[in-house]
Amino acid sequence: MALTDHSRRLEAIAPYKFAELEQQVADKKAAGIDVISLGIGDPDQPTFPHVVAAMQGAVADPSTHQYPSNRGRLEFREALAGFYERRFGVEIDPEREVIPAIGAKECIYNLCFAFLDPGDVALASDPGYPVYTGGPLLAGGEAVVMALNPERGFAPDLDAIPAEALGRARLLFLNYPNNPTGAVVPEGLFERVVTLALEHEILVVHDNAYSETTFDGYVAPSFLATPGAKEVGVEVFSLSKGYNMTGWRCAAILGNADAVTAYWRLKTNVDSGLFDAVQLAGAAALEGSQAPVNEMNELYARRRDLVVGALREIGVEVEAPKGTIYIWAPVPEGHTSSSFAELVLEQAAVVVSPGSMYGTSGEGFFRISLTTPDERLSEAVERLREHLA
Repeated sequence: MALTDHSRRLEAIAPYKFAELEQQVADKKAAGIDVISLGIGDPDQPTFPHVVAAMQGAVADPSTHQYPSNRGRLEFREALAGFYERRFGVEIDPEREVIPAIGAKECIYNLCFAFLDPGDVALASDPGYPVYTGGPLLAGGEAVVMALNPERGFAPDLDAIPAEALGRARLLFLNYPNNPTGAVVPEGLFERVVTLALEHEILVVHDNAYSETTFDGYVAPSFLATPGAKEVGVEVFSLSKGYNMTGWRCAAILGNADAVTAYWRLKTNVDSGLFDAVQLAGAAALEGSQAPVNEMNELYARRRDLVVGALREIGVEVEAPKGTIYIWAPVPEGHTSSSFAELVLEQAAVVVSPGSMYGTSGEGFFRISLTTPDERLSEAVERLREHLA
């Protein structure tokens, strides 16, 4: 065995697709090509000024310069509890039911190690955030996918989950508003998931990354507002997208106290917690004016309408999403997800994400992110029109 040979566990997982996408863009730009990337969902607008100001003040405070506690600053936990009560009507005990996370990705990944043993199953939405399937594999478990199809409003068919997989399932990953499809939670799904989880003793993990990014009057609910949800589940709330804070890595896990404690127990052996200054900035975001969030939603809605209109003009049948920062569209006839993405890149120098990046059920679709400045997004749309019409 060579010194640099990696583990079989790492061999079982494919390279992270978004890293490959970033490299693809870098290679084109190095060759002198003006590439417009609509691939990665990273807000192009700055973090809100009052949040930055809170961070600046917190960084200057010597009390934030030492190791943070994995349990988190009381100010941040109380801000999250207050936000959940105001926004979702959900009561959260700041002492037992919430802990900061260093971004949603870290939280989802570490939950796999906290709850999965070899042979255990995580039920994962497909298409979905790649960590829902990669995390279980790295933890020594198994991911069993639940297909999200447009015919069902991108809701998993819970009755189609194999009985053998249900018998071994310890985790179930959901995400609404949904990445990559943009779908909002279908009526009654959360209630059916609670019933399933109670029957089979499964911990539900709802990835609530996009609840604050919605359009057309739609208001996204919290899974934890569902009767019985706290008995069976947790919610991962992230400030990344709704508050333009992707680089800050500011998130939290909320819900079932025993599950939150298990996550905390793992984290005490893995990391040293979220920087206190970031927590104080997060509290400022949650407790301060939400007007900037509404302004961002107006911006994304305008961009959404621009892209949807252009795609429809060139014959792509696409639905305008009520949430998230993505457009999920079928590829033109005769193409796979990858072949269409390659065509767009080579002919139009525009990067879109092939749906197959998000799982088997994503084949036949592509994703466009709305996190590109207006003028560049307009130019990308014109390039697509020119090369694909």
